[in-house]
Amino acid sequence: MKRSVFALTLLGAAALTVPAIAQEYRMLSSFPEGFVYNTEAGNPFVELVREELNGALQIAMTYSDAVPQLEQLEPVQAGVFDLLFTHPAYHAGASTLGLAVDGIKSDPAARRASGVIDFLDAHYQEMGLKVIAVPPVGGSKGAFSIYLKEPITSSPSLAGRKIRGTITYHPLLEALGGSGVVLGAGDVYSSLQKGVIDGAAFSLGAPQLRWFEVADYVAQPRFGEVSGLVLMNLASWNSLTDDQKSVFERAAVRLELEAVGRFDAIYDAELETLQAEGMKTTVFPAEEAARLNSLLSGGVWDLAAKGDPAKAEKFRALAASSALID
Repeated sequence: MKRSVFALTLLGAAALTVPAIAQEYRMLSSFPEGFVYNTEAGNPFVELVREELNGALQIAMTYSDAVPQLEQLEPVQAGVFDLLFTHPAYHAGASTLGLAVDGIKSDPAARRASGVIDFLDAHYQEMGLKVIAVPPVGGSKGAFSIYLKEPITSSPSLAGRKIRGTITYHPLLEALGGSGVVLGAGDVYSSLQKGVIDGAAFSLGAPQLRWFEVADYVAQPRFGEVSGLVLMNLASWNSLTDDQKSVFERAAVRLELEAVGRFDAIYDAELETLQAEGMKTTVFPAEEAARLNSLLSGGVWDLAAKGDPAKAEKFRALAASSALID
């Protein structure tokens, strides 16, 4: 009930009259222009802000081809851009704490009511940035799948297999008997084709990458969490009036609440596409399926703690107190 009241209170404030903001804001994205995170989260945020202000505020979006992904935090901190839509992995060299959002359940109202977004915001404000929104881009049924050349037939399910995955996946892969191989998404097709790897852990994009041509199976269920991060230069944020800040806050809440269902539909449609192309499902044993989320979450929290273990532990305790960790 508290969560529902919280969301409705913010959404219901939309009737507030907000003065027009004459300045055009510049928003940098860590993703290519047509990538699904932009089309279904970054661009909708821009539209929500415009809608809240009846078109009075313009936000110009610049995509990852203009500024390298790993170099985007500094120009936003410096005020060259006002806003940044990103994932915490792209600035893990500056701070690892943001990675922890992928270890917290994708329940937008619970996240805000619990205080975990406020905790994250306080951390980023120390870096000259304001956390505006943390939209879940993995849906409610899991963000990741493992694509395999051969089906699962025993437990541990990945025994002896080499699986593509970033370091976030490695603890999970090893717990299931496999070994992690760090590869860019563009190298997975040829590596599967040549037998360099036996499978690949990944989020959205397998149909576009045509992995169904070189891997016959997708393991179910999906697992894990992924969230984007909308940050704002702190000086830009502080220059807004209270009413103007409310515009961004309302847009953030709407984006987060709408993102879960939107991405659920996208993931379901992607699985249907893979199946139509001939890819078959294979299933994790029940005892492993029950552990997938906690295995991935544990690895994420370990990475998050590398920068500031004490702060990460406080963050984790806060999330756990609201049952936001598996």
